[in-house]
Amino acid sequence: MAAPIGPYTPVVRAGDWIIVSGQLGLRDGSLVEGGVKAQTTQAIVNLRAHLASVGAKLGDVAKTLCFLTDMDTFPTFNEAYVAGFGSHRPARSTIGVAALPAGGAVEIEAWAYVPVAKPAAAKPGASKSSAAKPSAAKPSATKPSTKRKKK
Repeated sequence: MAAPIGPYTPVVRAGDWIIVSGQLGLRDGSLVEGGVKAQTTQAIVNLRAHLASVGAKLGDVAKTLCFLTDMDTFPTFNEAYVAGFGSHRPARSTIGVAALPAGGAVEIEAWAYVPVAKPAAAKPGASKSSAAKPSAAKPSATKPSTKRKKK
């Protein structure tokens, strides 16, 4: 799994959402060789590893935000992206940028939806707390006076 190259957290959970910070085509701290295709493939490998670290998978990804330093590489990027995601097609934006960290040609951020497990609901017929039971005590024999005293 690629370590962050800056002061950020690679993967965080925010309620039912898991957000993976933008991943470059880094392996062992260096960009992989092979241009956009290899970097896209490695970025997806890195995404997969970060998702797995919090119990999610690529199939849980609902949205990706992708950055390319050269939009002429868009067809090659698409081929590697499809190979990495298989038949899963999250919503996606792809933006051309002037430069990326570490000299990368590709960066991919992902948002995955994985609902937080809810506590199990009480089973029907389960015992209820005594506070919920009606009181068996009889009403008091003396009622408080509602008349006002005259002065």
